[in-house]
Amino acid sequence: MSEGFRVDLGALEKAAEGVNATLYDLNTKKVSDLDGHSGDIGHDGLAETITDFCDRWELGIEHLAKDGQEVASRLSRSVQNYLHLDNALKGHMDGLLERHSGGDPGVH
Repeated sequence: MSEGFRVDLGALEKAAEGVNATLYDLNTKKVSDLDGHSGDIGHDGLAETITDFCDRWELGIEHLAKDGQEVASRLSRSVQNYLHLDNALKGHMDGLLERHSGGDPGVH
């Protein structure tokens, strides 16, 4: 194809898989796991600050994960739409190129 554009469906699928793998990791490892108890930190004020930071960070991660789910979903739908269109066009071209009067006389 010398003009136009090409779509690497494998790359789109891998991108969706990569986003989904990252989302899985985000769901299995929570930011709140980083919170320490004031006894572990050694200072109540610092422990409270760390807890507050982790709570806000967790909210940000949740928003990013929601956006990531949308990105992965759209990538997957794009692959399916391209495949559907490709199959539909192939079927159309197959119908145009078939001879209803028999085989191609130019083959022999």
